[in-house]
Amino acid sequence: MEPTPDHTPDTAPQPQPAAPAAPDTLGLGQRTDLSQLAGTTDAVRREVGRVLVGQHDLMELLLVALLADGHVLLEGVPGVAKTLTAKLLARTLAVPFSRIQFTPDLMPSDVLGTSVYVPARGSFEFRQGPIFSNIVLIDEINRAPAKTQSALFEVMEERHVTYDGVTHQLEAPFLVLATQNPIEQEGTYRLPEAQLDRFLFKVLVPYPTQEEEVLILQGHHSGPGGLPLEDVKPVLAAQQLAQLRAQVQKQHVEPRLFEYVAKLVGLTRTHKSLYLGASPRASIALLNGAKALAALRGRDFVTPEDVQHLAPPVLRHRIQLTPERELEGLGPDDIVRQLIQQVEVPR
Repeated sequence: MEPTPDHTPDTAPQPQPAAPAAPDTLGLGQRTDLSQLAGTTDAVRREVGRVLVGQHDLMELLLVALLADGHVLLEGVPGVAKTLTAKLLARTLAVPFSRIQFTPDLMPSDVLGTSVYVPARGSFEFRQGPIFSNIVLIDEINRAPAKTQSALFEVMEERHVTYDGVTHQLEAPFLVLATQNPIEQEGTYRLPEAQLDRFLFKVLVPYPTQEEEVLILQGHHSGPGGLPLEDVKPVLAAQQLAQLRAQVQKQHVEPRLFEYVAKLVGLTRTHKSLYLGASPRASIALLNGAKALAALRGRDFVTPEDVQHLAPPVLRHRIQLTPERELEGLGPDDIVRQLIQQVEVPR
């Protein structure tokens, strides 16, 4: 199946009205005005919420990843709106978007691009593949073989593609949203640890609640397929996103929180239930994510609760349990909860 580009918005959105900041509960004082960030992210939620029912935790993590400049792996059974959520988020951004359907016969050149001979010039010209976009949705990422998966290593980490000895830089922002099915094994390939480590989060997408499913049915009953995706308007431009990301980077972090993050991640490397621990990239991901989460919740300072909240999506795909613990029915999230209980919280 051929990868296909999607929409490219033509106009930049207008700045959104400010939303009130969260109260300062730790007495640290507010050092940064986060009203523009709050107003813009609230506008993104409203636009997505015009089509998507529920999945509030998923949307929060996607916004955190967007502000922290990280990629997201979405895992869930078919039909829980993984692809829909990614497409809706992309539509709220005034940047190019492309979608790639991974299949067993997909080649690296189908993703990155290839050299094409131009007779008029008598030379080869590099034609960019669908990865050269700002928001890239990769559907069923685990259906492509290792050769194609390896093509993503460089571009996901370094934001550029090297082809025939020439480096082609991608424009910012660059965000990969990938989906995979946790139960279907036939025709799938296990993602390499090096590739999993390049995702900021692995988000487990749950079933909707009964009340949410009733709302979904009512929406489809009132019209064919509910509100069209074309009615979702862009509310965030690339330049605005760059400004918000710069603001997130300036979030205040107490020195003790650096030690807390390092201890939490470091314990995965010595825990008796794990034979593969998390790398320093996980520590960086946890710190950057916590800063973005704090800003999203109206604070210009990070708390231990921010770190604890993001520990499961940051660590669950970076650690591997011993066979004995897996036979006992334990999962990565169970071990992460143990780690949080074992590490002393800074006060």
